[in-house]
Parts: sequence; structure tokens; C-alpha cells
Amino acid sequence: MANNESGNGGDPWKRRGNKPNDLDQIVQHWQKRFGSILGGGGRRSGGSGGYALIIMLLIAWGLTGFYRIDEAERGVVQQFGAYTETTLPGLRWHLPFPIETVDVVNIQEVNNFNFKTEMLTANEQYVLMDLVVQYRRTDPVKYSFEVQDPEITLQDVTESALRSVVGTSSLADLIGERRAEIPARTIEELQETLTAYGAGLTVTSINLKDVNYPKRVEDAVADTQRARNDRDRYILEATTYSNDIIPRARGAAQRVLQEAEAYRERVIADAQGEAGRFEALLVEYHKAPRVTRDRLYIEALEDVYSRTNKVLIDSEGSGNLLYLPLDQLIRQSRGAGSSGSAGSQLPQIGAVSENQGEDGRTRRTRE
Repeated sequence: MANNESGNGGDPWKRRGNKPNDLDQIVQHWQKRFGSILGGGGRRSGGSGGYALIIMLLIAWGLTGFYRIDEAERGVVQQFGAYTETTLPGLRWHLPFPIETVDVVNIQEVNNFNFKTEMLTANEQYVLMDLVVQYRRTDPVKYSFEVQDPEITLQDVTESALRSVVGTSSLADLIGERRAEIPARTIEELQETLTAYGAGLTVTSINLKDVNYPKRVEDAVADTQRARNDRDRYILEATTYSNDIIPRARGAAQRVLQEAEAYRERVIADAQGEAGRFEALLVEYHKAPRVTRDRLYIEALEDVYSRTNKVLIDSEGSGNLLYLPLDQLIRQSRGAGSSGSAGSQLPQIGAVSENQGEDGRTRRTRE
């Protein structure tokens, strides 16, 4: 394009002290320059060159609407700030800015943040809490619209839930047996609040890095822990002893019951046998009273004399006589064993005295 078309024979922008006084001249000047770039060279080609430029700009603007969604992502499409749809993974297109915009949200990525705070326990003890919270953006629509800043909200809600848990527990519980309950209880309260807010976040886990207590109570806490360990050990020992002694006691009790039952059955059987024998004797006694009475008397004497050391000799005559204690010889010979023969342990011959019986017969008894 020629620079002398302005009527002054030169470039109007390079002349000193001469500034364009008409906006139309500036527009025409740039139209001519763009026309020369696009292949035109005069005033007639200025209009078509401008249209081509506009078309190219529109094409370039339209190309800015292409976007890609990965497998773990979702696209939240907004038209003039209002939600229209959620796009799935793949190559997508939307009306370019400023008509439509897309927020790409990763719904599978596990994010985490460190949280450290200081608070009081239920018994007004000072404790330091250091933990890591892991979460995912599970609902992209709620994450984009319901809460202005979900991550900041998550940190505030985490502190609130943790204070609720720690504020209802003592220091000994937090650093002792109930320490494992802190993450679970905190996640429960934290997720309940996030769901009520509609933040679109899901807390996956809370890891306790450290739970400290003031140095001035360190010795007392250590003593408490040792006492708790001793208690657990004593409980274990008592349980072991109980598991050992109770079955044996139950077995002994069962044995005693069985022996008592057997004794009862034996006594009943003996009593029934004696009763039956007595009834049989009664029948025989009715048949022959004297014979039966004499036989019972003789059997009773045999039973009594079989357990006594005295020997009665029924013979006629008077005076003393020598008596050989055969009963003792037999008894000693049975129990002598290897200590000696029966002949070496014979007792001395005792004296026998005579006694007059009621029936007039003389009986001799060894003393």
C-alpha cells in the first residue's frame, strides 16, 4: 500500500507535529494495510479483507471451545455462570468464552492437607494435635457451586470436628487406649458436616501423626501407662488362671456327683437286697422257726468270732492247758513276706482258763 495516499506525500505517522485529526482516516489506513496483507491493494479490496479477518477471528474464537476430559475427571459446563451439564471423559466442545466456561474436576485424585492445632481436653488439659486429612472431590457439581471455597471450608470443619472429639475425652484416653478412636470419630462428624454443607467432598482417612502433652505431666502420664500395662497383665493372668481352674473344678464336681449317684444306687440296691433276704428268711422262719433261729444264731456267731482274737475251746475237765495260737500263726505267716519265715515269728504259748457256762459245760478261754 502506498504511503502517499494521505495527500502529503509521506507517512502521516512519521511527520513531526502533524497528527491525524480524523478517526475515519485511521480506520481506513489500517484497513488498507490488512488488505495488502490478504492480497488486496486498494480501496476496493478493503471491505473484503475486513470480512476475511473477522471470519478468521471467529474461527480462532471457536477453536478455543475445544477441551479434553481425562478418565478421572468430569467437566462442569456453565453458561453465563449457570450450570448446564456435566461432561464425561473424551474430547468435548463448548461455546467459547465468555458464553460458556468449563470447570474440570478430578473426582478420583486423593488430596491431603496437614492440620495442626492446640486444644483442651475434657479435664482441661493442654494437648497438641498433628494429623493429615485425605479427601476426594466426589461430586463435581456441588464442589463447583455449593461452597465458595471447599478446601478452606474443609479445614474449618476439620478443626470443629476435632475439637468436638478431643473436648469430650480426657488426656489419658487420648494418649492411651482411646487414641485409635480419634480418627474414626473425627471422620464421622466431619463427613456429616460436609454433607450438610453440600461441599461435594468425601473424607477418606485421617492419620494421626502425633498427640503430645505438656512436659510437666510427662512423668504422671508415664506412670499411668505403666499402671495400665500392669492392669492388662494382671487381667490376662487372672483370665488364664480362671480358664485353668474352672474346668478342673467343674470336672471334680461332676466326678463327685457321679460318685454320689453311684453310692446312692449301691446303697439302695444293698437295702433292697437286705430287705429281700429278710423277706425270704421270714418265709423260712414261718415254716421252721426253731431251725431258722438256730441257723441265724450260728451265722451271727461265726461272723463275730471271725473278727476276734480270742479262741473258745469247749471241752470237759478242769485246770489249765497249753494252747497253740493257730489263728495268729496263720495271720503272721500271710504278712511276714521276705522279712522272715513264719516259724521264726511264732508267738508264745498262752494260758487257757476254764469257765463254767450256763448250760453246765466247761469252756476254756486263752488270755
